[in-house]
Amino acid sequence: MRGGRVAGLRWLREGQGALRALVSRWAGLGRAFLQRRPATPPRSRFRRRLGWGASMLAVALLPPLLLVITAVGTSLPPELVAAVPEQSLRVEDREGRLLREVRTQGGELLRWVPLSAMPELLPRAVVAVEDRRFHAHPGVDPAAVVRAAGQCVRHRRWVSGASTLTMQLARRLRPHPRNLRGKWGEMALALRIEFSVPKPRILEEYLNRVDFGPNVRGIGAASQAYFGKPVAALSLGEIALLVGLPQGPSVYSLGRHPERALARRARVLRALVRSGVVTVGEAQVAEAEALSLSTRRSAFGAPHLVSALVSGGLTDLQPALRGALASSPSRVRTTIDSGLQRAAEVALASVISGLSSHQVTSGAALVIDNVSGEILAYVGSPDFYDEAHQGQVDGVRALRQPGSTLKPFVYAAAIDELGYTPATVLPDLELRIPVAQGFYTPRNFDDRFRGPVRLREALGNSLNVPAVHTAVALGSATLLRRLHAIGFDSLRESPEYYGPALALGDGEVRLVELCRAYSVLARGGTLLPVRVVSEVELPQATGGRPFSRVVSLEAPAPARVLPPATAALITDILKDPTARAATFGLDSVLGFEFDVAAKTGTSKGYRDNWVVGYSHRVTVGVWVGNFDGSPMLKVGGTAGAAPVFRAVMEAAMEGRDARQLPLESRHPEDQPSALGLIRAEICPVSGEARGEDCPHGVFEWIPVGAALATCRWHHTVTVDRRNGLLAGRDCPSSMTARRRFEFYPPEYAEWARGTGHSLGPELYSPHCPGPELPTDPGVAPLRIITPTDGARYVIDPDRPLELQSLEITAVSERGSARVALEVDGVNAEDRGSPFQFEWRLAPGHHRFVAVDADGRRSPAVDIEVRR
Repeated sequence: MRGGRVAGLRWLREGQGALRALVSRWAGLGRAFLQRRPATPPRSRFRRRLGWGASMLAVALLPPLLLVITAVGTSLPPELVAAVPEQSLRVEDREGRLLREVRTQGGELLRWVPLSAMPELLPRAVVAVEDRRFHAHPGVDPAAVVRAAGQCVRHRRWVSGASTLTMQLARRLRPHPRNLRGKWGEMALALRIEFSVPKPRILEEYLNRVDFGPNVRGIGAASQAYFGKPVAALSLGEIALLVGLPQGPSVYSLGRHPERALARRARVLRALVRSGVVTVGEAQVAEAEALSLSTRRSAFGAPHLVSALVSGGLTDLQPALRGALASSPSRVRTTIDSGLQRAAEVALASVISGLSSHQVTSGAALVIDNVSGEILAYVGSPDFYDEAHQGQVDGVRALRQPGSTLKPFVYAAAIDELGYTPATVLPDLELRIPVAQGFYTPRNFDDRFRGPVRLREALGNSLNVPAVHTAVALGSATLLRRLHAIGFDSLRESPEYYGPALALGDGEVRLVELCRAYSVLARGGTLLPVRVVSEVELPQATGGRPFSRVVSLEAPAPARVLPPATAALITDILKDPTARAATFGLDSVLGFEFDVAAKTGTSKGYRDNWVVGYSHRVTVGVWVGNFDGSPMLKVGGTAGAAPVFRAVMEAAMEGRDARQLPLESRHPEDQPSALGLIRAEICPVSGEARGEDCPHGVFEWIPVGAALATCRWHHTVTVDRRNGLLAGRDCPSSMTARRRFEFYPPEYAEWARGTGHSLGPELYSPHCPGPELPTDPGVAPLRIITPTDGARYVIDPDRPLELQSLEITAVSERGSARVALEVDGVNAEDRGSPFQFEWRLAPGHHRFVAVDADGRRSPAVDIEVRR
């Protein structure tokens, strides 16, 4: 909107022709009347003149009277009654620093400033420049109207306008066509405003609604946009510069026409001197001020969070936001730590840039405060403005396959539902699960089977087969129910849809859900909804006067979803470097100088790489991949997300106390006794209490009162020295010896033989036989134990074919020195014990047969490989 004289002149020029025609018409009628009038006596002439004067007076008073009547019938704009003016939204970090100012729906920056918060000089300057008789007229200045009309008649053009501040405000509230009818309505509305609204309020409304530049409305937005400071901090020179803009925001544009703006400032200062607002000396000092505009780019910190916040995409995380955002807040204070946010952005961008040769273009990172649930850093992509790699996609909220990052919650459910402990032994053996398409056969990342493994080792080394075995034991429905309870809301399909493969991340979740779930472990089993916003400022109005009300968004009450002991046990495993040493080594990128519990994950086809973990104070989650779903080039384990995780975790912990995690923490509530746990020595092979025949033991945490049998896998037996078989009672002592052996349960026996373990003898020596031992006549002395007959395999289209192989293991009861593998009738090279062969997958039907040195053949094993 144009203000003051510029707006008035524009209207007057448009109405000049109409007014000239009207004056000419009145003059012509007067001349015609005088020419037709007969001669009259003096007294009659006096009366006629008196009547003529009364008529002229009535004509002169009629327009103001009609204007007043029109004003009385004009309703006061609701913006001045009860409505709250729409303002641009200021999004701040946790310290009140600006992250982003979001424009109004009309694309404007508008920040309401009460008159009491403005410098006293500002409203006085506006009145002196725009409307010197503001405090004397009723909204329309008769003197200005008469002056403008007289100048128009005298100069035959419009020399000056007649708009008052109140009329400019009326025009802003109710825009109208630039014609006589529109101007009449503007003056009537100005009178109506003056009838109902005090002068100071009119000044406040004007200064907050007038345009100061393209999409810059109100003195508050102008002060920030041009000088980067609040209104209260403006100098005299800056006030004069801003006061001169409403007359022609584009004419006096500070960016395009600074010389015009400075000339306008000089005229404003001279007007202030003439009005006695400032002294000559003060005006000279102000005029000498250099034009120092703010050169800062518009702030846009945490861009993905701000975008999600404004669009309402975070209301599912913090439901209280739904009502707060619906009330059109003018300010939102987030929980973001700007320093940590910047550190996370730099770390992510740096690592992703270094992985470009591995076909990695995207990533995301999130940091949550464990105590409050507040999000401290939120990085949705390495570069918000990278259109080539879909930089504006929000990786924090995007659905991706989580890989192995769900395993801690699978084992937590098993501890609660099945009575598992970290010492529980799980089978890492070939597992065939019937599904609609045939059989589901999970494999470990290295295609090896490790036989019996303790839960601590299985989770620490991220083994797939034991996790699927545990999921089968739990049941898909129970597992899904437990995942829902801990906050994985994105898993919306049925248990049958996911099946046991859910344990390996065969479903889609969000990074924010993973971080929220891991923070549950950090809190000892308590679920606390995340907080993104701590408070909002809601503009309101009482009696038409805008004001703001600050509303704090309190965090909901926490809910216990895991027993403290279960959370402590999982934490103890995830922070244990020895538990993951077999896969990651003791000196990995996940090692810190303070306690950190962490888990990696890689989805099928190297499409997603994750690290999620926590210290006592913060939970950090990192995802690396490509938004278009294309696979990365061999980026898994600790290669992709782990360096980002390390940098962000160290930045997050800077300046924070690094208390130990359970179960080594000195905090009373983390003490094992308080959690009902004791440390017991167990056999590392069987997971049972160490017996006298166990060669060594390890210490493990188990619940108080848990049944723990003495190891049954290690025994010392008497053997015949001559052949190593069991010695009967009749063997002379000179021919016997006491030796310690491993005796595996039946389900592990074939694996143990195939991997060359020294197993205890099962037969008695023929020199000194013992009691008859039962034998299984159906078991061939030479046989293939993996794969099983009838197994079906599918080639992974996302992995190079040369990297996909099958391990084939044979055992010989007759002590054969060497065994060869025959594949589809063709002999391969022979091997010594253990008889293990690696065969590269090829589509079709295949038959395997083991052949020993004496030509004895094993039963055939048939498999099928599909693309």
